[in-house]
Amino acid sequence: MAARHHRHQISLQDFVNLSSSPPLADDVRIQADERFHQIVEHFTGSDADRTSYYNGPKLVGLMYRYAVSPKSKDNVLRAFFRAMELSMEGEAIDFSDEKHAEALRSRLVGFAEHLVNNFFMPLRASTARTPQPTPHYRSATQRSSSRDFVGTPERLSTLRGDCLTRDRHRCVISRAFDMSKARERETPEGQIPDDDGDPIEDDNISYLEVAHILPHSLVHVGSETEELSESKKTALEILNMFDNDVAHLINGVDVDRPHNAITLTLDLHRAFGNFDIYFTQIANRPHTYENRSFRRIGFQRMLPVTRVLYLTADQSIDPPAPRLLALHRAIGHILHLSGSGEYIDDIFRKLADRMVQFDGSTPLAELVQLRMNGWNATPVYS
Repeated sequence: MAARHHRHQISLQDFVNLSSSPPLADDVRIQADERFHQIVEHFTGSDADRTSYYNGPKLVGLMYRYAVSPKSKDNVLRAFFRAMELSMEGEAIDFSDEKHAEALRSRLVGFAEHLVNNFFMPLRASTARTPQPTPHYRSATQRSSSRDFVGTPERLSTLRGDCLTRDRHRCVISRAFDMSKARERETPEGQIPDDDGDPIEDDNISYLEVAHILPHSLVHVGSETEELSESKKTALEILNMFDNDVAHLINGVDVDRPHNAITLTLDLHRAFGNFDIYFTQIANRPHTYENRSFRRIGFQRMLPVTRVLYLTADQSIDPPAPRLLALHRAIGHILHLSGSGEYIDDIFRKLADRMVQFDGSTPLAELVQLRMNGWNATPVYS
């Protein structure tokens, strides 16, 4: 396995308030798009030869590809060119100057590392603490209103009840009925009525949990007066870059609202929290999704499957937000296609097993940082 190469850090003083920036002019966007793809595509193939970890340039390209709106794509372009210290407009990039090309590659891969360490890794981690942001690359995605992000202490007492009621005490994918409710309702004759009063006859009963679509830990704080850490503000800034101003849907106590939660079995909850399964909305069919998995093992008999999400008759409990499910899906695709998901999982496995190799194959800096920040070895979701 190739030894890890050092990233060149660059000072960047300015930042862009991405969400409030006006849309890019059409001619600027066209040039920026061309220069972006020229840079990313040039280094995507070569990066795979330089390191056996995830493909950083490919990850940055996927961030742009899966940005969920034109404004979000503008955000990614602005952040990218700030990180690269390049103008969005200009002639084609000249890679013949090896020193200049190496500087570009280093900035590009460093930007990818910033995204992984301060956004994707916290999404896969179970603890409230996350790696500290890198000032240079944070400045590329930072928004001036980050001080407005509000944390939330534990406010989960009603979420489980609301989601189980809305989802009729069933897993939204497998349709398994809740074991605890089944035991509560079981009659002396051994019958178990579902929420419609019909007996459950297929024995599709399991322990259910309420799963956050975007993790509760993103905005969790220990008390009413505690403020979000800088690392969590960084993660939310990147989230807002990727999906323009989406953080308001999970800001403060809103992270624990039913629109950010679904009911799943224990194993499906784990897979969903790990971004291994995802929901794809079916066009022109409200609240209808195709469920698929990136993994070959574990769910072949169940997935893919198309499900209509449950709604309460009076719609007094919000359904899962399509925007959040779409964002979860996009994050899963980036983790899977770039290899960064496996990279992060490998860090957790090594940390759990205390496996430190001295041949350069273990990402020592990440392991030390995780230890210092009190991360658990294996992610536990919601």
